[in-house]
Amino acid sequence: MSTSFLPGGFRFVPGMFQYSGGAAAEPGFAIERVRFHRPVPLEEGFKRIEAYITAAGRPMTSFCACELRSPAPFTDQGFIDFNRQYVGTLERWGLFKDEVNPVARSNVCPEIDPPAGPSFHAFSFTRPADNAPPTFVIAGSGEAQEGGATYKERIVRYGETSPDAMAAKAKHVHVEMERRMNVLGVSWPDCTATQIYTVHDIHPFLGEDIVRRGAASAGVTWHLCRPPVIGLEYEMDCRGVRAEHVID
Repeated sequence: MSTSFLPGGFRFVPGMFQYSGGAAAEPGFAIERVRFHRPVPLEEGFKRIEAYITAAGRPMTSFCACELRSPAPFTDQGFIDFNRQYVGTLERWGLFKDEVNPVARSNVCPEIDPPAGPSFHAFSFTRPADNAPPTFVIAGSGEAQEGGATYKERIVRYGETSPDAMAAKAKHVHVEMERRMNVLGVSWPDCTATQIYTVHDIHPFLGEDIVRRGAASAGVTWHLCRPPVIGLEYEMDCRGVRAEHVID
């Protein structure tokens, strides 16, 4: 079941403290995505996002999703420490409260030419829109069950990167994407973009477990990136939006 976040004009899939499983615009609103031409360091990015959303006449509670780039995968504890720093600004913006975070997020690590520190790649926010089609952003997910034990204990086929293991990892992620979309009342045909993050070959399962299931109706964007935690090998996110912009 999704949870409404009325101050932002969107509903979300409840998740862990660091991010929600996805966000979808409520009736009367639409989600708009903005990508930086080049990654912007985290603190500067928060300032630029705040200025952009404020200039658009929207409250900061309309900030519903973001995409990050990090230098390298974190340890479990390092990921927790980073996330605690990250949610501090969301708390100031009126988004994060009592360990509940409505903001969807992806955070991946470029294999080539990574940023020097955690940086913003893109962000999304809601605008008023009459009679708008469904718009949504599904947060990035790697091949691990959520919550509970350490990542090593939760990762599908931990330590394996054979074609068979990668197919199993990918299938787990694709099913999770579908679960999150189902909670928000959308599905693959509603997507306008699907993004995959891995340094491993996706071709062995691209046709049968991505294209055939309908996950590539708008094509697939493959980023040569690693997921954000050591041991994860495959991540995906997807979205359905009608307005996207690129800014310097």
